[in-house]
Amino acid sequence: VQLVESGGGLVQPGGSLRLSCVASGSISALGDMNWYRQAPGKAREFVAQVTRTERTDYADSVKGRFTTLRDDAKNTGYLQMNSLKAEDTAVYYCAAAVRSDGAFKYYWGQGTQVTVSS
Repeated sequence: VQLVESGGGLVQPGGSLRLSCVASGSISALGDMNWYRQAPGKAREFVAQVTRTERTDYADSVKGRFTTLRDDAKNTGYLQMNSLKAEDTAVYYCAAAVRSDGAFKYYWGQGTQVTVSS
């Protein structure tokens, strides 16, 4: 099983980006999908989650600006980021619980850089 993020890049403050996370491999079910980020010199922090029942949760710092959703038919999760701020600059990682042939296991993507700067 592999998770691959895409959609990162350089954006001006106030701009938007949409990150994608595609799960591939032997997948029988996709569990909770989560987004984390890590800024230089800081610990990795939780950003957002969408559960199998599409319940969502967000870090306070991104509430009202970020939206996460999923498309299970495509084994894909998304993070729509609006009104971006300089402090959103970080490497963004997706992480998901995936069931192949038994219990759910947790996987991480390789990360995608998001830079918010004028």
